[in-house]
Amino acid sequence: MRVALFQPDIAQNTGTLLRLGACLGVGVDIIEPAGFDLSRRALKRSGLDYLEKAELQRHESFAAFEQMRRDKGGRLILLTTRASLPYMDFRFRQDDYLLLGRESAGVPDDVHDCADEAVSIPMRKGMRSLNVAIAGAMVLGEALRQTGGFRAD
Repeated sequence: MRVALFQPDIAQNTGTLLRLGACLGVGVDIIEPAGFDLSRRALKRSGLDYLEKAELQRHESFAAFEQMRRDKGGRLILLTTRASLPYMDFRFRQDDYLLLGRESAGVPDDVHDCADEAVSIPMRKGMRSLNVAIAGAMVLGEALRQTGGFRAD
């Protein structure tokens, strides 16, 4: 299982998700362009010393990411407020890629249309969205629970 960030806007969220990936043994894909400098210095504040342990793969575009994913296999699962399927009701697989959109705009329709499935986090009426790192952690936790992916090695 992997977490994919589509053109992230905020370095601190990306660093947090890289730290999460390092701690849980989950790879992180960054689909560029990002809205900030992707240097270690920019990510260090939130990623701390975990960045060296993170499995990070950068992709120059969504097309490049999609080509890699098709070559390797695995479903693309989009986390979006536009989905009607709650993430707790979805059956995750070990080879899923959990795609998180930009903090400012989510993903464009053409990327949304590429997803094999789309899931949402149920929220109270009138609430727009959660922080992308929080949303990613919630859904990744459930996906790892379902697939037996938590490991302490």
